[in-house]
Amino acid sequence: MGPVRGLKKRKKAENNKSHEDQNASGSGSSEKECPLDWWDEFSKRINGLQSPAKGMSRFQSIFKMSRKTFDYICSLVREDMMAKSVHFVFNNGTPLSLYDQVAVALRRLSSGESLVMIGDSFGLNHSAVSQVTWRFVEAMEQKGLHHLQWPSTEAQMAAIKVKFQKMQGFPNCCGAVDTTHIMMCLPASDPASNTWLDQEKNYSMVLQAIVDPDMRFRDIITGWPGKMKDWLVFQSSKFNELCDKGERLNGKVLELSRGFDIREYIIGDSGFPLLPYLVIPYEGNELPEQKDEFNKRQRATQMVAQTALARLKDSWRIIDGVMWRPDKHRLPRIILVCCLLHNIVIDMEDEVLENLPLSHNHDDSAYHQQICGTLDINGVHLRDKLSLYLSGRMTS
Repeated sequence: MGPVRGLKKRKKAENNKSHEDQNASGSGSSEKECPLDWWDEFSKRINGLQSPAKGMSRFQSIFKMSRKTFDYICSLVREDMMAKSVHFVFNNGTPLSLYDQVAVALRRLSSGESLVMIGDSFGLNHSAVSQVTWRFVEAMEQKGLHHLQWPSTEAQMAAIKVKFQKMQGFPNCCGAVDTTHIMMCLPASDPASNTWLDQEKNYSMVLQAIVDPDMRFRDIITGWPGKMKDWLVFQSSKFNELCDKGERLNGKVLELSRGFDIREYIIGDSGFPLLPYLVIPYEGNELPEQKDEFNKRQRATQMVAQTALARLKDSWRIIDGVMWRPDKHRLPRIILVCCLLHNIVIDMEDEVLENLPLSHNHDDSAYHQQICGTLDINGVHLRDKLSLYLSGRMTS
């Protein structure tokens, strides 16, 4: 995972047991198992929430996940969230169980509604909503990072390459990269706010992500001001540093034919530089047929990153729209946890995935395509080889 600015260094989470062996906590004197009637009781507290989305239960509509995934998340954060001495209560004096706390935090992250609205819906003081949500974010940082990792085995990477090649024919492709803006409302009277003013005159924070064919985030970097260009964010990333050192995208070279070797690489749009390990489209109008066909396939493949970011924002709406004066040190950590939750839903093969809309638009305001224009000669050679291969004109 790439660096997340504002995230404190933490000890690596201990190896977690598989979710089949973990029991989520509930309320009462014993926190080992969730009572079967927890949702029945909790749902009675909820006021004014919308009817279930088509194909989803009320639980799935509220939390953007199945009960199975919810239980697994509770098992992840149980130890960290229950270890602290602070106790929260509903307005009627009833203590919040672990399940209650996770439900409140997930609703805050998934709906993007204000603290007051969440508090009114659940019968809680708005300050309790804030504290519970932040406690959940800290626990997920500690216990959930194993859900956002670069593939660690040859078999994992091989499976990714096969899926990418099935999409549009790109061989030895390991990922697709894209950038989105988390928009903020900041006081224009504060000169420091100008740091966050992007090219479309919005105050924003950048999230750059590399995804696999299943729309799983494999590497992210966030926390940089929206005014930073896509290529500068990428160049500042740990991922790029590892690639430059030959420590990432350094797996098997694929021999397509005699003299045509294809190294591992990722795919991006024209906002990124053309590098030996990052392939972007050809620029120009009225391109030759071979290059034009390459661009169509390249953009169709890179679309998986755009769709992943769109789904992230649609599911975790706290980072969608415009955030009101967020804490810019905490926001990167909230973004990270939203990415972790996005991945967990995929890793759990959650049934809600079938009912989530697919969109390619992940920015509320129309951001114009950035053009980097930087070309590395080895990147040029790699792109030309791929173009020749995809055209079917490569000789053996």
